[in-house]
Amino acid sequence: MDPALYRRLARELRALGVERLGLFYIGESMLYKDLPGAIRYAKEECGFPYVFLTTNGLSATPERLRACFEAGLDSLKFAINWSAAQFEAITGVPASELGTILSNVKQARSIRDDVEFESGHHCALYASSLRYDEAQPHRMQGLVEEIARCVDHHYWLPLLGHPDSPLEREGRPVPVKALPCGPLFAEAHITWDGKLSTCSLDASARFQVADLNTTSITEAWHSEAFQALREHHLRHDVKGTRCQQCIAY
Repeated sequence: MDPALYRRLARELRALGVERLGLFYIGESMLYKDLPGAIRYAKEECGFPYVFLTTNGLSATPERLRACFEAGLDSLKFAINWSAAQFEAITGVPASELGTILSNVKQARSIRDDVEFESGHHCALYASSLRYDEAQPHRMQGLVEEIARCVDHHYWLPLLGHPDSPLEREGRPVPVKALPCGPLFAEAHITWDGKLSTCSLDASARFQVADLNTTSITEAWHSEAFQALREHHLRHDVKGTRCQQCIAY
């Protein structure tokens, strides 16, 4: 995201009373060159009480981790969604990189603790995993046990309505989101180029309701298009809306 746009949006969000700022959306947060600077701006200049990140771990090098912790990051979550046998097929990344990710996760704890000792600032560490099917916890048992020792808490997430999940392939029920969708009423999701999206799971153009390069967050949040979509959700009927083909329903 353009730094000037980020700073403007961060100020607007904080002025509106937003307290939790996640510096990621769909993409990999650690790839942003000045991520520590963005964290520091949110904490020190805007006064956000809570700034958080999610990462797949590959680019979360010890140097990056320390810089983010020192900048004031409040929580970091590692998304670990594969066993060793599944890693390459699910991520599209060479199997050799699995060791890099695990090393970064393991070093995060000691770096976090060092920064806390030096500055008094505490950053919570989490890890989550997708439960593709009932066998996934067993497939990942050893890996989860290893990671759980390095974070404050590990938890499982359901694979909501994924069109190619093992459950669907086997003809079994797939967990789906309940209507209305909570993020429509409580979360603003902004793409890297400044578009306000109605969806927490998909950043494609069909979910975008406003261009924040030319519109304030307040105007976009209360826009006719966004309000109409919320009304459909409250009626438990998303037929004919941009949410009809959502992967979660």
